[in-house]
Amino acid sequence: MNKIDLPDAAWYKSSQSDGQNNCVEVAMLAQRYVAVRDSKDKNGPALIFAAGQWETFIRGVKGGFFGLD
Repeated sequence: MNKIDLPDAAWYKSSQSDGQNNCVEVAMLAQRYVAVRDSKDKNGPALIFAAGQWETFIRGVKGGFFGLD
C-alpha cells in the first residue's frame, strides 16, 4: 500500500455520538481504503482498512457478532 496522506481526510462521527469526543471518527479514503481514529487524539495514529475489511466489520457490528447490545 502506498503512503496515505491523512491531513486532508474528511473525518466524521456517528450520528449516535454524544459530542463528548468519546468515540471514533472515520474517513473514506482514495483507492477504497477507510481510516479510523480516536476522536480524542485527532493528531494521533489511525488504523487503515481496505474497504472489504471495513464492510465485513460493519456487517458484524450490525449483526450482533460482537455482543454490543
